[in-house]
Amino acid sequence: MKKIIFLSVAMLLFLTLVPAPLKAAADNLLPSKDLTESVESTDSELLLSRLTEIDELDKSNLSSAEKKDLRKEVRNIKNALEINGDGVYLSVGALILIVVLLILLL
Repeated sequence: MKKIIFLSVAMLLFLTLVPAPLKAAADNLLPSKDLTESVESTDSELLLSRLTEIDELDKSNLSSAEKKDLRKEVRNIKNALEINGDGVYLSVGALILIVVLLILLL
């Protein structure tokens, strides 16, 4: 019984300490979401087209320095595409809560 009370108090404490996102006063100053999505999509399209260009390039007559530069460029493009991609982001508080729940349940 004490364990259940302790867990419920801990969960309420976690929920109250997590900061709620604040709404900005001037929403009209921010660009619309459609505009930013279209800009991101055109950027990703440009990066993907550059990747296909590099893949189709004849690399047999390139020097080792040029090949190294191409490899660096490909890595940078892939990193940029990963950053722009959608992902699941968890906060530290959420991770702690998940770990605590897993420990208690298992």
